[in-house]
Amino acid sequence: MTHVLKFDFGVGNPESGYTKITPAAEYDKSVGYGFSNVKNVHAKDRDEPSALRRDFCIPLDTSFLVDVPDGTYRVSILLGDEIAETETTITTGEGRLVLHKQRTSAGHFVRSSFSVWVTGSQLKLTFTGRAPRINALEIEPVPTACTLFLAGDSTVTDQPTDGYPYAGWGQMLPLFVKADAAVANYALSGRSSLSFIGEGVLDTIWGKIKPHDYLLIQFGHNDQKPDEARFTEPFSTYKETLKIYIDGARERGAYPILITSVQRRFFEEDGTLRDTHGDYLIAMRELAAAEEVPLIDLAASSKALFEALGPEGTKRLFMWLAPGEFMNFPDGVEDNTHFQQQGGIEVAKLVHAGLKDLKLQPLSLYLR
Repeated sequence: MTHVLKFDFGVGNPESGYTKITPAAEYDKSVGYGFSNVKNVHAKDRDEPSALRRDFCIPLDTSFLVDVPDGTYRVSILLGDEIAETETTITTGEGRLVLHKQRTSAGHFVRSSFSVWVTGSQLKLTFTGRAPRINALEIEPVPTACTLFLAGDSTVTDQPTDGYPYAGWGQMLPLFVKADAAVANYALSGRSSLSFIGEGVLDTIWGKIKPHDYLLIQFGHNDQKPDEARFTEPFSTYKETLKIYIDGARERGAYPILITSVQRRFFEEDGTLRDTHGDYLIAMRELAAAEEVPLIDLAASSKALFEALGPEGTKRLFMWLAPGEFMNFPDGVEDNTHFQQQGGIEVAKLVHAGLKDLKLQPLSLYLR
């Protein structure tokens, strides 16, 4: 795909050069685009002069799917309503947050742009919110756009949509990146720095990363696990394994960034946070200094955040869910390692702040 795809949503006549998408436009593989489910898609025509603003679709709990080759795309979306307030949240792929509770007042419109790393030959935009709208959509290939590749574990990964509100911080990071760059989240649950390589995931990244991209690396949670496939010793094999990531990125003209493991939610009686990563944090800091690699000390910043919130306040960040609170967890759950969506957002904010503090160029230009 080398041209720009343009879609005009609603029931009125389409804007010149745009393809009209009505509420009945269900995805058809032979056409290559459409809504995943049209049962709760509605439309209104406000009979205003502008073809893109006069009408729109109300996409309730559905996804708009577009078949495109794998790669990076800049997506621009027009949202608004002439007579009503709106609120729209959009995720891409498996719940990767790109627009969060975007509100417009009556008579106002917002054009939002973001870049998306597409795999599986399909762009997926999922809509939620109290009053979602979509007026127009444009999709443009941007193969030279900078990409932030993420290598890590379950605290970073894109958690599946059927596990909502379960979320990794990498899943929320696109919210803090401008449209000039995309986030490619290859982090996977249960992986250590060693098993990520052993399962070939790092090789997948090597096949896609290009000069001037960035590789963000957070491992440690599962390097502590005693099994042979995952365990590394902090001051020997852990450092040696992480150096494979550093050297591989540099060999390909990309820039590695090390990130110490985000803290777990374990408190001492005095209200301070108990460190569960120990020597792995020290080892990564030493390696960053020795190899002159930029470091985000997420262990330190998350410790400060969690201690400020305290044992009760942190429950709203972690997967502490009451029975019946969320449909996907009817019996509730108490998890001190993994985040719900709000926790993923708050930790992504810490990573975003850490990236800005590094003052790396041109990376700083891509951060909101």
